[in-house]
Amino acid sequence: MSTKWEKQGANTGKLTFEITPDKVKEGLDAAFKRVKKNLNVPGFRKGKVPRQIFNKMYGEESLYQDALNILLPDAYSAAVKEAKIKPVDQPKVDVESLEKGKNWVLFAEVTVEPEVELGEYKNLEVTPHPTRVLVADIEAELEKKRQEQAELVLKEDEAAAKGDTVIIDFEGKIDGEPFEGGKAENHSLELGSNSFIPGFEEQLVGHKAGEKVAVKVTFPDDYQAEDLRSKEAVFDVTIHEVKEKQLPELDDDFAKDIDEEVDTLEELKAKIKDELKEKKVADAKAAIQDEAIDLAVANAKIDEIPSAMLEDDIHRQIDQYLAGMQQQGINAETYYKLTGTTEADLHKQFEKDAEKRVKTNLVLEAIVASEDVDVTDDDIKAEIKKLAEQYNMEPKAVSSALSNDMLKHDIAIRKVVDEIADSAKQTREKKTTDK
Repeated sequence: MSTKWEKQGANTGKLTFEITPDKVKEGLDAAFKRVKKNLNVPGFRKGKVPRQIFNKMYGEESLYQDALNILLPDAYSAAVKEAKIKPVDQPKVDVESLEKGKNWVLFAEVTVEPEVELGEYKNLEVTPHPTRVLVADIEAELEKKRQEQAELVLKEDEAAAKGDTVIIDFEGKIDGEPFEGGKAENHSLELGSNSFIPGFEEQLVGHKAGEKVAVKVTFPDDYQAEDLRSKEAVFDVTIHEVKEKQLPELDDDFAKDIDEEVDTLEELKAKIKDELKEKKVADAKAAIQDEAIDLAVANAKIDEIPSAMLEDDIHRQIDQYLAGMQQQGINAETYYKLTGTTEADLHKQFEKDAEKRVKTNLVLEAIVASEDVDVTDDDIKAEIKKLAEQYNMEPKAVSSALSNDMLKHDIAIRKVVDEIADSAKQTREKKTTDK
């Protein structure tokens, strides 16, 4: 097959390719089989008109367009493979010549992936990420567990303080008029949790059960309900109960209550230390990985990203996000209704980092190509096993859903990411901000 690729712009070009007479004949035969099914020709039963009669009556050229539609997908794919280009959008195909008995010649205007010139991506300097577990870390985790085990005890004739929980009725009004979502009864609110409008919780501190309080607030400029943004409101609040936290003692009994595998507080501390160490190591690895990859991308030279690639990435992110919502039983329509957003809002959300994601993928793909990463059959088997366990599926089901090429691609990318991160050196000084 004769194929010619002529680059015309940063990411565009003209792909000229041909379809041989043998292939053209196959296409014309297939086109005739489709057409003759619906032909009514005097003297012949429907669908039984001979080819010679058809050609004489309508001309073989009448089959050209159908034949071209049949042949084009495979011919274009073969040309792309021969030209070694990576299209990122639907091509605009046109005909140069469709001469009988000769090669059909076509050309396509194609947008392709931008070229990547790799810079340094190994032995990069990244900022240090310590994994040492401090005594303060263990104490903070113990206090967190202690807070989780706290009991709420009713305060008799005592004023509410920060950290207490109050049971309240409230109704909010703007210019004397109630507004939607501004009313509730027997609502439990921890003072100092910052779960309400700024300024609301502070105004309940110092008040007792049975009291009524007029709470004046101003809705934030970025409040989720647009019609309430920057509006001043007054909430009529009735306090029914005030409760304070009663924390358990930090002793062996506490340790056994929250973890049946330990008998003493010291054993619990040791276990917490191990868990924190494991988390710090994992967090450090992820942070080093992200920083090293960002540096590898920054060191590379990449032509302008085609808009089609950005749009493809954005829509893929949207699809994945909504699929996650669907797994929680929330379809797209319900999600937009609950959040008061639209698909355009979600598009805007994922648009922010689209260029970074696309560039990162391009650089990683380029490194895979330059390193000629080896993915073995054992790697693929291990990946199938891991995915099967992760999604509670049979290995055969995973194999049928994902091709070996897809699995090889993902494994190769992961190997490259690990190589970049593992070779990184934690010697870079941390950036400081002038004040």
